[in-house]
Amino acid sequence: MIRPQKKLVLETGEEFYGTGFGADCRKVCEIVFNTSVVGYQEIISDPSYAEQIVVMTYPLIGNYGITDEDFESHGTDIGGLVVRECCDTPATSATPRPWKKNWRSTESPA
Repeated sequence: MIRPQKKLVLETGEEFYGTGFGADCRKVCEIVFNTSVVGYQEIISDPSYAEQIVVMTYPLIGNYGITDEDFESHGTDIGGLVVRECCDTPATSATPRPWKKNWRSTESPA
């Protein structure tokens, strides 16, 4: 899979470049951060993060996949997700699917 290049532009004009793994769209959002080590599924489905770009401070996201029981809501309303490293394959066999497969089906850039 080819991952598109993405650009994050701050209000000050500073630009940060990275590789995308979500929907290919543009958003204007507030940027917030989250210091959780686990719980990324709950964070991306938490309505309190609606239309915000969440920067995860823990370096590896996606390593344990997602489960149907751990969603906070039925959708992913966050404006985007910034991670240092995105794991393509969950480390546990108990996970029904990789987390990014669900993420790509939404209109949220990452």
